Amino acid sequence: MSRRPTGRSARLRRLTTLAVGMTAAVTLTACGGGSDEDAKDTDDAPARSKEAARQGLVTEQAAEKVVDTYEQVNNRANAKRDEKLLGTVEAGQLHEQSKADYTQWKTWSKKDQKEYASSFRYTEREYLIPAADSGVTWFAVKTRASADPDGDGALLVFDKEGGDTYRMTMAVYADEGPIPEVAVDDQGFVTPADPSKKVGALAPDRLGEAYEDFFETGGKEKAAGTFAPTDTSKTSVKISKEGPDDDVKAYATKKFFAAEPAHPKVYALRLADGKTLAVFPTAHTNELMLKPRYMSGFDITPTEEESLYDGTKRDVVTDEFQGQGLAVLDPAGKPRVTALEYRMVDSR
Repeated sequence: MSRRPTGRSARLRRLTTLAVGMTAAVTLTACGGGSDEDAKDTDDAPARSKEAARQGLVTEQAAEKVVDTYEQVNNRANAKRDEKLLGTVEAGQLHEQSKADYTQWKTWSKKDQKEYASSFRYTEREYLIPAADSGVTWFAVKTRASADPDGDGALLVFDKEGGDTYRMTMAVYADEGPIPEVAVDDQGFVTPADPSKKVGALAPDRLGEAYEDFFETGGKEKAAGTFAPTDTSKTSVKISKEGPDDDVKAYATKKFFAAEPAHPKVYALRLADGKTLAVFPTAHTNELMLKPRYMSGFDITPTEEESLYDGTKRDVVTDEFQGQGLAVLDPAGKPRVTALEYRMVDSR
């Protein structure tokens, strides 16, 4: 499921807090590339031009076919919650979230179920295609989903790593302005950035680990001094400070703990202004635990969603959230995280 969530799913994206009875559970809730036709040598081209000509990782026509296929298969899979079918076109962190959607779908309202199962299209596509000699196995697409015509657009990533076909591995919807302009060379190819190379305060592959401090400590230990404040980070701090719901706060405590993303791969591109755009995975757990003096006489009853994974009444309920985010890294400043999407993928 990679279209911008609507209805109930939108509330998950906005990091809403949900609570049921004696249980409080925090539920937190992808630019133009060149074609290899453009890079072909011509018999009368100067020798220097022949040497400089390169091919793209894929042609724009091939990339278009990949996205079209994803649309068609994803729409069919969402209608029936067919995880096996979806897995033929989707992988990575995005697929972890989609599987969670399929599992929890039965707890949603009829309206939200209908919205989720409705077909959609990607419009206004801009293909971000690296050169074949770039060393990467992926391309990206700036686009807009027909289900979200008034949004700021999305960045989709299609990766062929470890397989014979491209599958969508990341899909992040912009929350704080449009996706920035990506740098392209004179042949129309984008330039991937090394995720392990530091850009300003952080390397792209350290974004998730550092950002989770906003949830663990409200940013007090490292995140507040590492990241430039954004609406997204302010919302994360707000969630961190929210204790258990009123009817349980006297009995239980709530804490966040950084976790390992299910799929750690980070994708990064150079921007036209010299900065770097990164799509990164991130994860944490949310622990709701009875205070010691109540453990002998009380239990926490899992919510309906939590019960899909473990319906046992218990002293501690630990929910696992897998997420993906969008960030801009500034070589002369602090990184800005401008979008986050989490899904609860387990409860134990």
